[in-house]
Amino acid sequence: MLGNFSYCNPTKLYFGDDSLRFLSEELHKYGPNVVLIYGGGSIKKNGIYEEVTRILQESGKNVEEIAGVMPNSTLAKLYEGIEIARSHHADLLLAVGGGSVCDYAKAVSVSVNCEEDPWEKYYLRFEEPACETLPVGCVLTMVGTGSEMNAGAVITNQKTKQKIGHVFADERIMPKFAILNPRYTLTLPRYQMVSGIYDIFNHICEQYFSGEDDNVSDYISEGLMRAVLHASRIANRDPQDYEARSNLMWTATWALNTLVSRGKSTDWMVHMIGQSVGAYTNATHGMTLAAVSLPYYRHILPYGLQKFKRFAVNVWDVDPCGKTDEQVAEEGLNAMEVWMRELGLVMKISELGATEDMLEGIADGTIILSGGYKALEHSEIAEILKESM
Repeated sequence: MLGNFSYCNPTKLYFGDDSLRFLSEELHKYGPNVVLIYGGGSIKKNGIYEEVTRILQESGKNVEEIAGVMPNSTLAKLYEGIEIARSHHADLLLAVGGGSVCDYAKAVSVSVNCEEDPWEKYYLRFEEPACETLPVGCVLTMVGTGSEMNAGAVITNQKTKQKIGHVFADERIMPKFAILNPRYTLTLPRYQMVSGIYDIFNHICEQYFSGEDDNVSDYISEGLMRAVLHASRIANRDPQDYEARSNLMWTATWALNTLVSRGKSTDWMVHMIGQSVGAYTNATHGMTLAAVSLPYYRHILPYGLQKFKRFAVNVWDVDPCGKTDEQVAEEGLNAMEVWMRELGLVMKISELGATEDMLEGIADGTIILSGGYKALEHSEIAEILKESM
């Protein structure tokens, strides 16, 4: 492994179908005022809301709610949440939902005591919080983002059509605790399930496709990717298979709690392009990633040929005998495409609502990073988007 790094992950996890019972234990560590944050109301239909509010009441908490957090959490919704948390004098933000709800809670956390505009400070200048932050706890109901064990928060500015993620360096932003009950994910529609599965897989890819040194992180990544492939095929056949869904939930957490990024550079251009697509279409995050991934990877394959060859052999079991490196690498991406279609992922951004007249704006809104095998030019992003149509 090359370079120097530090690693600290302060989030305490409770995993399993009996994990919610630990919520009361955690609540006693915080003051009386809790803001309960959730999405469109599915937790009220499946009974999770009732379970959580009962525990809050039994713990003597004074509860205010922020409901209706959308999948691509907006800046307007963030401003609303800041005011609610301030007026409630919140001691804890409790996010119950998927990654967007957890992301949103962290964005509120860093903004409540900040005198500056959070969009300008955190999402345009990418500064760290200088103010006191609020503690966040998560009860996870959908897997994919890994937001339950990282310091990332993605917000969409609908006016400027920008969807930007800030992974804070300050460990205070990471959830203090997260409750992961795989049974809470079993009621998700198949579309949301497979979208989350691809989000998990791509998080690993974003950290894998960079660097050429002999890095322990890449070996871990290969194991995680194989775990996703195995569990995803079982879950796709039987979405009620608890073991497969529990393995996906656990893999999602380790895919993006920064462990597999240690000691190496990382790419993240699929996310940059996909998030810009999402800002224009409001499409489901995992599907935007799926739609742009293969055109991007086929574009950068010549610049990272040896890693793509390794990916083919170690993840997809491609036999390299008698083949050129290019043939092996391409066979790996072809196997990946077969798997993606098997899951039923969206493979074209046009199916997500993108139109030809949006492409220039999407390209302009794509943040260009340099951690991968090639720093893209604007014209290359435009070409990848055309290939994704």
